[in-house]
Amino acid sequence: MDVKKLVSQMTLEEKAGLCSGKTMWHTKSVERLGIPSIMVSDGPHGLRKQDLTKTEHPNHNDSIIAVCFPTAAGLTSAFDRESIYRMGETLGEKCQAEDEAIIHGPRANIKRTRLSGLNF
Repeated sequence: MDVKKLVSQMTLEEKAGLCSGKTMWHTKSVERLGIPSIMVSDGPHGLRKQDLTKTEHPNHNDSIIAVCFPTAAGLTSAFDRESIYRMGETLGEKCQAEDEAIIHGPRANIKRTRLSGLNF
């Protein structure tokens, strides 16, 4: 698949639609180009998949039990690239097992400011 060619065929509205999403957990599809809607997951320190049989709205009690790792600040301060690499591989495997196309994480740096608190 030639992604650059596919993106060049998209309208501005279709591109923006991929950024805004169809629902809280799904991207919009672009049917005319064969781009399906996909489910995403958040982290930032693991894989959290929402149980959508109950609701589309976030409720941590409706999360499917998954994997979680130490925070990014803890991982990066250990300076252990091999451990971080293995964590990334494990998260990729878990995403595939849960049929997730995108995970919002893991993070390697979190900026905190007095103006915005936790800022990813």
